[in-house]
Amino acid sequence: MSDDASPIIDRKFASRVDWNLMRTFVDIVRAGGIGAAARTLNRQQPSISAALKRLEDHVGATLLLRTATGVELTAAGKAILALCEDMLEAARMVPHQIAQATKRVEGFVRIQIVSGLVSPEFDEAIASFHRRNPAIHIEIRVSPWRQVLDALEQGEVEIGVGYDSAVRGSLTYEPLLVERQQLYCSRTSPYFGYKVSRLHELKDEGFVLTGEDEIELITNLRRRFGLGSKVSGLAEDINEARRLISLGVGIGFLPVLSAEAEVARGTLWPVLHADFEPSYDIYLLAKAEPARDTATQLFWDEVFRRVRASTM
Repeated sequence: MSDDASPIIDRKFASRVDWNLMRTFVDIVRAGGIGAAARTLNRQQPSISAALKRLEDHVGATLLLRTATGVELTAAGKAILALCEDMLEAARMVPHQIAQATKRVEGFVRIQIVSGLVSPEFDEAIASFHRRNPAIHIEIRVSPWRQVLDALEQGEVEIGVGYDSAVRGSLTYEPLLVERQQLYCSRTSPYFGYKVSRLHELKDEGFVLTGEDEIELITNLRRRFGLGSKVSGLAEDINEARRLISLGVGIGFLPVLSAEAEVARGTLWPVLHADFEPSYDIYLLAKAEPARDTATQLFWDEVFRRVRASTM
């Protein structure tokens, strides 16, 4: 077989292919090789190799190339992997969708989020989810970002929305939005109406800090330029930090979207040039385990579907 050969379209492929071969193909890729897949599935290696060969015969193309470190996907392999994963995901969703269609979905969805979150897609997902599943109770808790991660790992909540400075292997991360932060002052500040290019000029200013809610990107930025050594206010909630800054207690960093309304009213002023605004990902989070209850799975899919639609 050659990837360069002109493909012959098999119009009866769906009726002829063994769908188990496609599942085995995904297992091989996820395991990183035929031998590893055989050990994971507790099957003989020749049977795994034979399954791969049969699938390649069905599609008429080489899907994997063996390398010194495992296997490498060909262009055809990458294409069919995406289709196979979509197929398996669709199959996994069957009982959840049946439960929703027959109005048998009840239960709880417990969500923990960082404060000051502004996401139209997330809000629309909650509204749409409730319309479709009015019997499901939705609970939202607000906490600093590290507590969001800890609550997920400890099973206190099923869904999280927040920031992470690393990657925890026990969690699944789906990008929800890119958030930017800006340094704000109030109308009473001498910096109101002006932009600052040299951050070290602000090292003697009183700052409003957000404590454990401050992301590491901002913490490192402050330390680099000596900002926040003089603390004039503290609020471990973005909304309350915004209140203190707008009342002139001090200057401080806030997510841009959470401060837009105050900026429009003229009660807050962005001190930094837009090019200097630190940016980072906010994620939709859950435990990295395939089995979720129906209520949680339906909510996850609702948010994910809307986020994917907004980026297309």
